[in-house]
Amino acid sequence: MNGFDMDSWKSNAADFAQDARSRAEGLINSIKLTDLLERKREEDKMKKTITTVLAVLGIVAAVAAIAYAVYRFVAPDYLEDYEDYEGDSGEDAEDADEDVVEEN
Repeated sequence: MNGFDMDSWKSNAADFAQDARSRAEGLINSIKLTDLLERKREEDKMKKTITTVLAVLGIVAAVAAIAYAVYRFVAPDYLEDYEDYEGDSGEDAEDADEDVVEEN
């Protein structure tokens, strides 16, 4: 009768169920941790991509600003030719100056 002892079967079944639950919880926690780590890796990859794109854009903007500054420094200033320009034609302005000188 010892082979058919129901109390020992019940305790063995309860131990088996408890062990199965703990292993299932461990497996679920492991899966959750794996998913969390995978999401973290994807977020880090996205951050790295965004950072790289912004760095490239910053470098391009800096090079463009430097090129513009060099252009403005090196390019001739065509307005220097017109500093004395008063809006009159050349001959008319000379005649007007002569008239003023003759009146005195």
